[in-house]
Order: sequence, then structure tokens, then C-alpha cells
Amino acid sequence: MRVVSLVPSLTEAVAASAPGSPGPSRLLVGATDWCNHPADLDVVRIGGTKNPDVERIVRLAPDLVIANEEENREPDLTALREAGFEVLVTEVRDVPQAFRELERVLEACGVRARPRWLDEAEAVWADLPVPLRRRRAVVPIWRRPWMVLGRDTFAGDVLARLGVDNVYAGHAERYPRVPIEELRSAETSEYVVVLPDEPYRFTAEDGPEAFPGRAWALVSGRHLTWYGPSLVEAPGVLGRAIASTG
Repeated sequence: MRVVSLVPSLTEAVAASAPGSPGPSRLLVGATDWCNHPADLDVVRIGGTKNPDVERIVRLAPDLVIANEEENREPDLTALREAGFEVLVTEVRDVPQAFRELERVLEACGVRARPRWLDEAEAVWADLPVPLRRRRAVVPIWRRPWMVLGRDTFAGDVLARLGVDNVYAGHAERYPRVPIEELRSAETSEYVVVLPDEPYRFTAEDGPEAFPGRAWALVSGRHLTWYGPSLVEAPGVLGRAIASTG
């Protein structure tokens, strides 16, 4: 079985579950330049999630290409299908769906034994403590222009299960562009600004200064947006980061 992954979180999931793990996966033969987990992954790099080198993927002759309807572009997936390759496309809008899609991907990749990390992740998310208080948050994912989490997103569901309600969860768009003046407005009531380090890499020096007077938290984008082994640690890592805002 030869697998090419166009999704960093799926790359990590397959590599952590493949025969011979830990260590380089025997299944994966290609992955994107953004696939940085596990650190010792030794496969052919095929470009970015939005601009994969289709010709290089063709030369790898995979039995399966795994992708995501949000992270990857349909023209690239169509080109791979037209070249004769099977392409499995995941759709993940909430935590339960993530677990179902992970099972589907691993089965398609020929992973017969259910990995321990998947059992651990499901157990963690099934037994979350009840938040002492719910909080509201604005979650920028880009600047220049400013974009935030809107409706029906996996990251929004992750936060909601941890007691953090997305201010823009009712927006008509999933990733709306919102003027910074609106984000700063007191009309949106009290909220904390949650700043992930991907897809835009917000830092203590790049992001918080745009929200004077607001509490803010820098969070791991891998734990907020990836669905894979990171789900085991995500509640604790994200919870501690947001709790630090007071």
C-alpha cells in the first residue's frame, strides 16, 4: 500500500498508526511541505496543501491519496482522479465527525489494528469536565485582511466543548472577513481573543496589539485545528492557554 497525504493532520494520524510505528511510516510515500509531525517522517515532499505538485504525485504511483474538502483544492483532486488515482476526501465540522473520518481513513489505508491514540482521544473528549463558566471568544485566523472563525467549523466545535463560545458562530460564512474596527467594537460584548499560530502565525508581538484592552491567548494551531493524535492533548493544552487569560 502506497499512500500520499495532502493533509498534515492525516499525515500524522497515518504515520502514528502505520505498521512499524513509531518511526517513519511504511505506508506514506508522500506528504506536503507542511506535514511536520512526526518529526522523523521521511517521505517525498509534494508541495503545499493548496499547490501540490500533481506530476510528482503521479510519479509516486500511490494506491491512495488522502485529502480534505477544506484544505485542498478541487482542481488538484480532479487532476489526480483523472490520472487514475483513488482520492479519499474527508469532511470534518465537529469532533465526533473527526473520529468517524479518522476511522475511515485508517481503514482505507489498510491499518487493521485500531491505534491506542484513537481510543485515548475518544475517551478524553467523552469525559470532559463541565466548565465552571462559559466564555466568549473571537478567533482570528488571518490578518491583512482580518478573517475569523465563523459558522460550522471544527475549531469552533473544539472550543465550544471546552466552554468557549465563538462570537461569530452564527455568521453566514465559515471564515468571514471582518473589519478590525468591528472586532474591536464594544458592541460585541466581553470576549477573549484566541490567536492560533496557524494558518497565520500569530505571536505575542503580532496580533494582540490590534485588540487594546482585550484579554488574549496564544494557542497551538495544531491542537485547535488538527484532527489526529493531537486530539489526545488538545483539551488540556487549549484549556490551560485560555485559562491563563483570567
